[in-house]
Amino acid sequence: MSRTVCGTVLRRLPAAGSAPAASRSSGRRLQAVPRSEPRRGLSVSSRGTMNVFNREMKKRQKNWAASLQDGHQYDYLRDEVGSRVADRVYDIARTFPVALDVGGGKSHIAEHLSKDVVQRLFLTDISEKTLRRQSEIPTHCVLADEEFLPFKENTFDLVVSSLSLHWINDLPGALKQIHQVLKPDGVFIGAMAGGETLYELRCSLQLAETEREGGFSPRVSPYTAVTDLGNLLGQAGFNMLTVDVDDVQVHYPGIMEVMTDLQGMGESNCAWNRRSLLHRDTILAAAAIYKEMYGNEDGSVPATFEILYMIGWKPHESQAKPAKRGSATASFGDLSKISQPADTDKS
Repeated sequence: MSRTVCGTVLRRLPAAGSAPAASRSSGRRLQAVPRSEPRRGLSVSSRGTMNVFNREMKKRQKNWAASLQDGHQYDYLRDEVGSRVADRVYDIARTFPVALDVGGGKSHIAEHLSKDVVQRLFLTDISEKTLRRQSEIPTHCVLADEEFLPFKENTFDLVVSSLSLHWINDLPGALKQIHQVLKPDGVFIGAMAGGETLYELRCSLQLAETEREGGFSPRVSPYTAVTDLGNLLGQAGFNMLTVDVDDVQVHYPGIMEVMTDLQGMGESNCAWNRRSLLHRDTILAAAAIYKEMYGNEDGSVPATFEILYMIGWKPHESQAKPAKRGSATASFGDLSKISQPADTDKS
């Protein structure tokens, strides 16, 4: 089965450092992903806890995926995103004595880091079979839920996370816990799936179910919208925020390969309101709709993963602070006059 992974930064908010430009996955290429009008993602409120996901089922899914003998062939997306998170760590010119990887699994970030940058790493995951050290950094594996971090306040100089936080029920609470375990002037760098992830699969299944069954049910898990992420980070206590977006597009032979790979990644839907049964006629109809609406000329179909990257710092007195309101010495209105030629005396 062949896959082609491609992606680039298409929409970028103010970011620290340049965007990664090359794939580390052999046999795959990076290219621009065309973007039409924006699609609407799920809005997440920080008021109260949303019980959307069955965390015990997610644990079982990840354990099953980790037990596959050929499970490494499904790591291509995690490897790519992990390398891009590591690039953002390298953008910060400092050494981190103690770091934490939240939901790190097979340490897809740490394998791209050196012990000169991170001297000691704590690796956590909800799945005991997924926890695996594969880097030169001295690593301690800890079985822990991302929603309940078992660490003291002011412990870590760096916290990273890749493709784990989109399965959190209480994302505001998880971000607050990450903020608590960071030392002052510590930094959090994370990546999670965004609201436009797998929109091709979602639309195809909804249209097929509506046609064949007279209605549709959620088949793809809800994700956080990029417009909410900055607010959530700010409410958790982080400052000097950076949020940017990658679209990573993977090309598959058909819809069955898309769903098979999601299962192999441990990324199957675990929402409480999911329906476990998908009728054969509906799958066939969805496959035809997928190719008709999104198919490429070579017969393959794309699956788009919107990846949200975030950087937030725990406040410290040494950090730069904004100037006081009203302390400016120039007006924005004067900027329009800069390019105007100066008046000269007429003789």
